[in-house]
Amino acid sequence: MRLSPDAITSLLTSLFPSGMIDDLAREREVVVRERKLDIRVFVWTLIVGFAVGGEARSIAGYRRTYNAATGQNLFASSFYDRFTMQLEQFLRDLLDHAVEEVAAPHNLAPAFEQFRDVVVADATVVRLHRFLSAFPATHPNVSGLKLYLVHSVTTQSVIARAITDERTHESTLFKTGSWMRGRLFLLDLGFFKYHRFARIDENGGFFVSRLKRSANPEIVRELREWRGRAIPLEGKNVFDVLGDLCREHIDVEVEVSFQRREYNETRSWDSKRFRVVGVRDEDADDGYRLYITNLPSGKFNPEDISTLYRARWVVELLFRELKSQYGLGRFQTEKEHIVRIQVTAALLTLVVSRAILRLFVDHAEELGDDCVFPTERWATTFRSYAQQVLSEIVVSFDYDPNLPNTWYQEARQPAPSRQTLLEEVNTALYAGFTS
Repeated sequence: MRLSPDAITSLLTSLFPSGMIDDLAREREVVVRERKLDIRVFVWTLIVGFAVGGEARSIAGYRRTYNAATGQNLFASSFYDRFTMQLEQFLRDLLDHAVEEVAAPHNLAPAFEQFRDVVVADATVVRLHRFLSAFPATHPNVSGLKLYLVHSVTTQSVIARAITDERTHESTLFKTGSWMRGRLFLLDLGFFKYHRFARIDENGGFFVSRLKRSANPEIVRELREWRGRAIPLEGKNVFDVLGDLCREHIDVEVEVSFQRREYNETRSWDSKRFRVVGVRDEDADDGYRLYITNLPSGKFNPEDISTLYRARWVVELLFRELKSQYGLGRFQTEKEHIVRIQVTAALLTLVVSRAILRLFVDHAEELGDDCVFPTERWATTFRSYAQQVLSEIVVSFDYDPNLPNTWYQEARQPAPSRQTLLEEVNTALYAGFTS
């Protein structure tokens, strides 16, 4: 059974129905009255055009992509005027809608199935034009934004996001609350904070984090018995005993102290017990890979926790895909709202790409084909055919693009009175001969 030739177009136009785009554009005042620009094609140009190539990430490049797809000849000024702060909010609304629509559980190992969701939080820095003062960086004479994502491993979708300047620490963007119940959070050292771990635990969530060396908590109980003359660990600090151990695993309970948030102008101290596990690794600085967690020892041994934590790498791959495949950060602008528009467009591109990938995965499962689709290989494939995807979507809107005419309109000199170099030389020479 083969996929229908219009399967991709049908999927994407159902993801963003034309009526929804029109209504939302008017609600956000992106479209006030009917004009030559088709807001539906404009949206798809921003989404799919972001994947087409580096040149399309400038407004001029988007305009050329739009003109080529529709056969129209929109002037630069009328196209540029569409890039407003209202457009930024409009695209954010579309992204919220798309994330909700494409979220679908993937087939995961049984270890993950007992959680409501498996979540990774992280951030990446994107370098910008040096004079973009709205995004101050940590170093002088440069600017940079920080893209923060909370990514679901289970549904392969973005749960939360934020765009800030580089100086904002990502841990301040991580909000705790009742939404954490039943979720497993895989956190790197940038989010290491005992108070944060306590809040996850108190809200019914679970976490695994690398153990920060400066923390060095005290061991209050061993959770595994060792044969022979094993070194007792109770009452000692984790990093102080590592050099004396030869065991393959460490599995202990520790007690940590931390300050609660300020209440009535005072901050009280509190303590909590968590679990620290270690897996022998000769390449690690201390001979062990150490993790702190609240996962129960009866269900997850140290090797299980170390393996679970590897799933955190999916967000690193996500950032690498955005930067290497879709050129996140190669922005030709000094305006803050246009930067935000393009970052949101990049995330929309990613969501659309994943929606199409899900179509192929489902099709392979129906066929009983056990093939796999590596995400970075898929991103390369999607980018290669993005222009064709855009063309098919636009044709479904009853446009009949005329490529030779588009080239003719784009390539000719917009100001007829302006001369080319050779015309200037000829004019000067002719004037000299006749004088």
